[in-house]
Amino acid sequence: MTKDELRAELERQAERYKDVYGGEVTTYAAQPDPERKPWRKRASVRDQAFNQELEKMEKDLRSDKP
Repeated sequence: MTKDELRAELERQAERYKDVYGGEVTTYAAQPDPERKPWRKRASVRDQAFNQELEKMEKDLRSDKP
């Protein structure tokens, strides 16, 4: 079923409902898809320890220079 056929079918159903039941049909706009945020990896304990060691080594190297 194409979009045009679906729209026509929905329009027919809405008209039938109005004629048979005398009711109102309220149509709503489609809700937008939520924005997808990029996935980011959380640092593991190993990664944190590695970064701390690197910072410590860099700090030692800076403090050793006269």
